[in-house]
Amino acid sequence: MLTVTEVEKIIIDLVKPLTDRELVPLHQATNRILAENITSSFDFPYDDNSAMDGYAVKFQDVAMITSDNPVCLKIIEEIPAGYCPQKTISSGEATRIFTGAILPEGADTIVIQENTLQEGDEVKIFASPLKNQFVRYKGSFYQAGDCLLSAGSKIHPPEMAILATAQCLQVPVVRSPIIAILSTGDELITPYQSMEKGKIIDSNQYLLASFIQQNGGIPLSLGIIPDNPQALENAIIQALNKADWVISTGGVSVGDYDYVDQVLQKIGGKIQVKGVAMKPGKPLTVATFKHDKLYFGIPGNPVSTMVTCWRFLQTAMNKLSGNQNYHYPSMVKAITVNHLRSQGTRETYLWGNANLIKGH
Repeated sequence: MLTVTEVEKIIIDLVKPLTDRELVPLHQATNRILAENITSSFDFPYDDNSAMDGYAVKFQDVAMITSDNPVCLKIIEEIPAGYCPQKTISSGEATRIFTGAILPEGADTIVIQENTLQEGDEVKIFASPLKNQFVRYKGSFYQAGDCLLSAGSKIHPPEMAILATAQCLQVPVVRSPIIAILSTGDELITPYQSMEKGKIIDSNQYLLASFIQQNGGIPLSLGIIPDNPQALENAIIQALNKADWVISTGGVSVGDYDYVDQVLQKIGGKIQVKGVAMKPGKPLTVATFKHDKLYFGIPGNPVSTMVTCWRFLQTAMNKLSGNQNYHYPSMVKAITVNHLRSQGTRETYLWGNANLIKGH
């Protein structure tokens, strides 16, 4: 059998990112992948502005201040955020200014209000600031025309804020992949059916649908397929015609009723992976079809399904969706308080809880 690392590499090399793009309204862009670079015609900040509440001054007027030698400046204007300054600062003058407000002409430094005392139309300053302190200069974060967000980036809350600031109301994103899901086995019933002896409720449809949605895909649930080669063939052909990928659970082991592999080969699939040295999740089948379509036949046990999704499909789906920053599952080393056992022939995954120890 192939190792987990070998299978991981095979799968990621088989994935061809989607290139189809679409425009979505800004409010629907969360968790989507940008299809092209985003630029803006604005500088950020738009203008020189104050980072603090205080007074806009000329540095030369306050450069030599000490607590024993304060300076009094005449207040010529008050500038709240959203207001355009009307006056130019001359030597000996200051303007009352608030966070986010535009810096007036002639000023180059902000004195925070904690170091001042206003008396009528004058302000007494008790501490010398640094030159240019608390001034946010126009274009210091971003200059108009530069790349603001790169193609292949996933849109999280910070990116949403940036897109809104750039007034990008229609966002170019990569089309969401469509992933067909089918479950195989005569023993399966839906959660809506009455329980019968010998039957098992098919939870994998819901597990996989949630996983696909969580990773930016659109699940296409095709239901339960009986242990019948022809029925399975029809279902897989239908799935391949409607979706980018197909994920089936069950029917990939070596039992008399496990038909997935033979059906895949019959309809033109090329099997790339047949089994992986891991527990749970050993009977994994990966097959390729024309038009870069992939088929994943994974075990029917829900725990095996979850481990396979986490170990292989999560990374693969991120790449398929056009995310250029896709990454493999992270691993951390820890000390267990329980005795663990493994046969030593397969990479083994066990349930557990991770607790952070103070100081480690």
